[in-house]
Amino acid sequence: MAAYEVDPTLLRLESACSDLRTLLQSSAQLGKDLEEMEKKFDYIDESLSTAANRVAPLQSLAMAAKALETRINRAVSPALDLLRSFKLSESFQNKLIELSDKLSIEKNPRKRLKKLLKYVQCVDQLNEAINSISRDGEPVIQKLQEVVEFLSRTKATDRFQMERLKETLSTLRALYASEVDAMKFDGLLDEALLNLQDEFEIMLQQMKHQNIGEQQADEEADEPVPVVSELGTEMQVQILRRIAETLAANDCLDICIDIFVKVRYRRAAKALMRLNPDYLRTYTPEEIDEMEWESLETAISLWIQHFELAVTTVFVSEKKLCKQVLGGLPEVLIWLECFVKIADKIMAVFFRFGEGVARSNREPQKLFKLLEMFDSLEKLKLEFTEIFEGESGADICIRFRELEKLLVHASSKVFWEFGLQIEGTSDGSTPPQDGSVPKLVRYAVNYLKYLTTETYSAPMAKVLRTEQIWKAGILSKPETDENLLKDAISNIMEALLRHIESRSSGYKDKILPHIFLMNTYWYIYMRSRNSELGNLLGEQYMKQKYKSVAEESAYMYQWQSWGPLVRLLEKEEPEEKDTKATAAFVRGKLEAFFKCFDEISQRHAGGYSIPDADLRAQLRGATVELVVPVYSEFLITHSALLRGKSYLSPESLQGLVAQVFNGTDRSGNGRPKRRDFKDNVPRRNSVSVEGELKNLRRSGSKPIDL
Repeated sequence: MAAYEVDPTLLRLESACSDLRTLLQSSAQLGKDLEEMEKKFDYIDESLSTAANRVAPLQSLAMAAKALETRINRAVSPALDLLRSFKLSESFQNKLIELSDKLSIEKNPRKRLKKLLKYVQCVDQLNEAINSISRDGEPVIQKLQEVVEFLSRTKATDRFQMERLKETLSTLRALYASEVDAMKFDGLLDEALLNLQDEFEIMLQQMKHQNIGEQQADEEADEPVPVVSELGTEMQVQILRRIAETLAANDCLDICIDIFVKVRYRRAAKALMRLNPDYLRTYTPEEIDEMEWESLETAISLWIQHFELAVTTVFVSEKKLCKQVLGGLPEVLIWLECFVKIADKIMAVFFRFGEGVARSNREPQKLFKLLEMFDSLEKLKLEFTEIFEGESGADICIRFRELEKLLVHASSKVFWEFGLQIEGTSDGSTPPQDGSVPKLVRYAVNYLKYLTTETYSAPMAKVLRTEQIWKAGILSKPETDENLLKDAISNIMEALLRHIESRSSGYKDKILPHIFLMNTYWYIYMRSRNSELGNLLGEQYMKQKYKSVAEESAYMYQWQSWGPLVRLLEKEEPEEKDTKATAAFVRGKLEAFFKCFDEISQRHAGGYSIPDADLRAQLRGATVELVVPVYSEFLITHSALLRGKSYLSPESLQGLVAQVFNGTDRSGNGRPKRRDFKDNVPRRNSVSVEGELKNLRRSGSKPIDL
C-alpha cells in the first residue's frame, strides 16, 4: 500500500500547472478583446477630429461676436452719459436765463437775495455739467475710436457702414472740441460769471460801516452812539461767499480778489473820511513844525482817537468780512492777504503822521502828546498784533513797532532836553526885577506836576524803563518804574534849583535876592505839596529843599528890609542932659523912622512883589509883630517928651504895614493894587501850561522862551 501513495508535492504542482493553462487561455482572449477595443477607439478619435474641424469656425465667430458686444457696450454707456450731460447743461442754461430775467425785475431786497442765491446755485450746476462734459468727452470719443478700429480690423461690418462710422466719429470729435470751449468761455456760463462779478461788487459796496463819525458828533450826548461791527446780514455774507467760491472755481479768483480789495478799501477809507481827518495831509516833520501849536495839539488828539477807531472797529469788521467771504477758498490764507491789502494804505497814512510828529522839533509841551500817542499804542499793541497776524501782516506790525520806538526816543529826548534847557538858562539871564517867581520856574513846576499825574506818569516811566533797557541790554535789571521816574524828576528839580540860585545872584539890591528866593521856593513848595509831584518826591524832601529855604529867605528879607526900621527906635540916651535936646533927639528918631518906613513902602510898592497871598499874610503878621510893638513902646517911653505933637498911633501904623503887604499905593486913593498870579493846571487835552506860561509856548525855532 505504501508503494502506491501519490506525493502531495506533485499534486500541488499539477494543480498549479492546470491553473496556469487556464490563465494563458484567458490572456489570449483578453488580448483579442483589447485589439478589438483599440480599433473602436481609433474610429471614435477619427470621428471627433472630423467634428472638431467642422465646429472650429463657428466657435471663432462666437468669440468675435462676444468681444464686439463688450467693446460696443463699453463705449455706448459713457456716450449715453455724455448725451445726458449735454441735455442737463441745456436745461441749466434755460434756467439761468429765466432766473436772470426775474432778478432784473425784482425790487424787494430780501426776495432778490433769495433769487440771487438760486442763480449762483444754477451757475454752479451748469459749471459742473460743463466740467463733466469736458472731463468725460475725450475718454468717450477715445472709446468710440477703439470700437471703430476694432470693427475695421475684424471686418465685422461692410465697407459702406465703416465709412459712415468713421465720418460720424470725426464729426463728433470736431463738434466736441468746439462746443465745449464755447460753453466754457463764450457761452451763457461766461455771461453768468460776468453778472456774478457785478453782483459781487454791488453787494460789497452796499456793506457800510454804521455810525462811524456820528459818535464823534454826539460826544456830549448822554448815551454814546454804538458802532455796529457787522457789515452785512447772514444771507448777504452767505451769498458773497458762494459767489467768491463760484468765481474761484471758474478761474476768476484774481478778478474776485481785485474786486473785493478795491471795494472794501474804498468803503473803509470812506468810513474814516467821515471823521474829517484833514490833519493827515500834513505829515512831514517840516510841515508839522510849521503848524500852530493849538492846531497840532488838536491833530494829535484826533490821530489817537481815529487810530484806535480804525484798528478796533473798522479793521476788525473788515477782517471778519474777509474771513467770512474769502475764508472758504482753496488758498487757505488768501483772505488774510486781502485784509492786509485793504488796511495797508490806510495804516500807512496814520503811520506817516505819527512818524512825522515823532521826528519833528522836540519842544517841551510836545512831551505830553508824545506820551499820549505812546500810551495809546501800548494799549492797542496786543489787539493790533492779533488783527494783523501771520506773515501777511508782518510788515504792518514792524512799522507799528518802529513808530513805538520813535515815540520812545522822542519822548525821552524831549524830557532830558527840558532839563538841559533849564541848565542852559542859568548864565546871563536877568532875574525878575520885582523878585517875583520866574516864568520858567512856574512853567517847570506845573510841567512836572502835570507829568506826574496818573495820566502821564505811567507812560513816562515806561519810556524811561525802555530807554534804560536799550542802553543796558535786555538782560539788565532796571529799577522800578517809580524809582526811575523819581530819579528823573529829581534831576530836573536839581537843575531848576541851580537855575534859581544862579539867577538870585544877578540882583544889585541886597533885599531882592531874599524876596526872589522866598517867593520862588515857597511857590515850588506850595504848588507841589499834596500833589502827585510832592508825593513822588516825598514830604521830607519838599520841606528840606524848598520850605526851609523859603523860611530862611523870609527871615533874611525881614531882617534886612524891616530890621533897620526897628533899630532906629532902639533906646539911645543923648549926650546932653537938656530936655529940649532930648525931645529933639526923640522927634528926630521918629522922623527918621517914618522916612525909612516911607522908603520901605515905596520900594515894596514899586519894586518888590510877593504874589502869594498866604505868604504875604504871614509876612504881614510877622512884620506887624516886629515893628508895631517897638513903635508903641517907643511912644510910651517918650510920651512926656512928645507932648503937644500928634504922631501916628500904633493901630494906624499897623494899618500902614498891612497896606504895604496888600500892595496899597499910600500916595493914591488908598485902593489896594493887587496883582493876580494864576497858575492854571493845563486841560486834559492841552499840553501847555495856561496863565503866565502861555508866553512860553513855542515861537519860531525856539523851544522855550526864557
